[in-house]
Amino acid sequence: MQVYKFGGASVKDAEGVKNIVNVLQTMQPSQKVVVISAMGKTTNALEGVIDAYFNAKAQLAERISATHAYHVSIIDSLFAQGHPIYQKVHGLFDELKGFLAWNKSPQYDFVYDQVVCYGELVSTAIVSAYLTEVHIQNHWIDARELIKTDTSYRDARVDWEQTAQAIKDKLDPKKLTITQGFIGSDKNNFSTTLGREGSDYTGAILAYCLSANDLTIWKDVPGVLNGDPRVFENSKLLHQISYEEAIELAFYGASVIHPKTLQPLQRKEIPLFVKSFLNPKEAGTAVRKGQRLIPEVPCFIVKKNQVLISLSSLDFSFMMEDNIGEVFRLLGQYKMKVDLIQNSAISFSVCVDNKFDNLETLTKMLQRTFKVQVSQGVDLYTIRHCTTAVLRDFEKDKKVLVKQMAQHTVQLVVSS
Repeated sequence: MQVYKFGGASVKDAEGVKNIVNVLQTMQPSQKVVVISAMGKTTNALEGVIDAYFNAKAQLAERISATHAYHVSIIDSLFAQGHPIYQKVHGLFDELKGFLAWNKSPQYDFVYDQVVCYGELVSTAIVSAYLTEVHIQNHWIDARELIKTDTSYRDARVDWEQTAQAIKDKLDPKKLTITQGFIGSDKNNFSTTLGREGSDYTGAILAYCLSANDLTIWKDVPGVLNGDPRVFENSKLLHQISYEEAIELAFYGASVIHPKTLQPLQRKEIPLFVKSFLNPKEAGTAVRKGQRLIPEVPCFIVKKNQVLISLSSLDFSFMMEDNIGEVFRLLGQYKMKVDLIQNSAISFSVCVDNKFDNLETLTKMLQRTFKVQVSQGVDLYTIRHCTTAVLRDFEKDKKVLVKQMAQHTVQLVVSS
């Protein structure tokens, strides 16, 4: 029994949907759970819908219509006119419009999760229908019936006991099942999401609860590379890495694997493969317990558009545990993900991701106690297995604001 996950790039158009059929036929479609993301940039488009709902009501209908039309264009290339999938997709967009019409909640995060889930629901409906059209039997299931979470909208925590029971009750591992990544539901059956790029995590949850043989993440790259080829020249394919190394890379922001994905897999020692959906027979990258990095090369990670917050006490007193504790309390309260910490006797700096757009409020709270300097739009680079020569070449022509060196890792905050 295997779990496959296909991201948005793999289903961005009709040819992508057809290619999923090719991958499944190449790898044998039975006894698989296939997790599929929203098509192309649909999540971004639905975020535009949410923005219009809160800030530009006059644009709301147009943005929904554009997203609907994008999916209809894909359907037109896959099915004959009048196929039941047209009505299914129309019905899902009607549900979306209905929610926005009756919703009374002013909470952005709640509304976000109720809206963006339709990207995955529509994409999987289309893929499932096309598989049936080409005579591949499959069972479509709503992931919100399987993945049960708390009410931390946009970054929900999984209720493992309820989720395991739901998967056991509702999913037949002997069949080909199509379901959604990224989404779940809370105790009141409202939609929740697992965080951006959370479809990988969905695959890991299902693999863990089903004790699957392995999880394969299908990407538009040949596997895990030692650097994003869009940013770093001469990127190399990592043929194998350990769980520990993969977790480190994911923690520091490597985009190929979601940070939460490795933990459930490691607990049951379920192998993870990252492979190209364009070349499904190629080996890709294998992630397993205890295997060394092959090839042994430095690994480069960049997180763009971060925020560097530098604090010092107003009276030049030491930055002690009570001061730092208050800083972390506020960072947690305002959902700031901390990517780097550096402190001295009278100063404390953190590089954070302003994912939830709470920077202005946080800054005002910090200014009550500290002298605050904020640098927005900085880039955080992490180099694993860095050598002196590599670091020297990397720092050329860069304005480094903060540099932190550990045994296996160097991090640099760079002015962009």
